[in-house]
Amino acid sequence: MPLFYSFFKSLVGKEVIVELKNDLSIHGTLHSVDQYLNIKLTDISIPDPDKYPHMLSVKNCFIRGSVIRYVQLPAEEVDTGLLQDATRKELAQGKQQPAASAGSAAPAVTTT
Repeated sequence: MPLFYSFFKSLVGKEVIVELKNDLSIHGTLHSVDQYLNIKLTDISIPDPDKYPHMLSVKNCFIRGSVIRYVQLPAEEVDTGLLQDATRKELAQGKQQPAASAGSAAPAVTTT
């Protein structure tokens, strides 16, 4: 988990789209992220306000990491080569250590 945590910390202040497991997409500015990949967004908007009218008055939100399906990022904000290298390195380290617990999977990250 440290890889994704540090990756998301580097994106604080950037525009992201968070898609939740209930199919709600939320556009906003990444305000903060914690070690559980819980996310705080500011200046949020919803692409389909007719479907989610109760979200129109919401401007800031906290999203529990376990309900996140995808996080979409602007492609220009992501050094994909560096991220792939770090992922390979963490995977190699994980193979050397026995798994302590099954834990929950990290949310998928996509670039737009």
